[in-house]
Amino acid sequence: MSQRLEISDYDPRWSAEFEAERERIARALGAMARRIDHNGSTAVPGLAAKPVIDIQVSVERLQPLRAYGEPLATLGYVHVTHADDAVCPFFHRPDGWPHTHHIHVVESGGGEERRTLAFRDYLREHAGVAREYVALKKQLAEEANAAEFPSPEEYAEAKSAFIKRVVEVALAAGYPRGL
Repeated sequence: MSQRLEISDYDPRWSAEFEAERERIARALGAMARRIDHNGSTAVPGLAAKPVIDIQVSVERLQPLRAYGEPLATLGYVHVTHADDAVCPFFHRPDGWPHTHHIHVVESGGGEERRTLAFRDYLREHAGVAREYVALKKQLAEEANAAEFPSPEEYAEAKSAFIKRVVEVALAAGYPRGL
């Protein structure tokens, strides 16, 4: 069964939704969470996005996963086992589609943490690049709906070349700032 991909105009409530969820996550994880950042397109003011709040949680160690996985499960998050678990375990809520929140757990100070924040910060400060990204996302979402891509994962994969290019530029320019 295919899942229709929705790209919504920017909603200023996304920031407040992140803050509310950040508080819940901070209470559940305590000092284990070194950082809790709003990332992804909903974290870039003015950027159209899938209406899913992406959250990056930075921890000292990714293993054992149960150390943070169990507290996240009490908040309704489901871990999705995949090949990237070694660098970025992924959780979502609710269990079924559509999801409202995604959590990407990364190692504090690690490359994945830097790449994600560099991309977000670069888009926040470079409106032309952000507009390019929106155009790409809308095009891919239309193609996904027309071709009935089997999953949102294929949509994400189709954006990867653009993201990789922007991350390389952003890191070379000293992003993320203040990390």
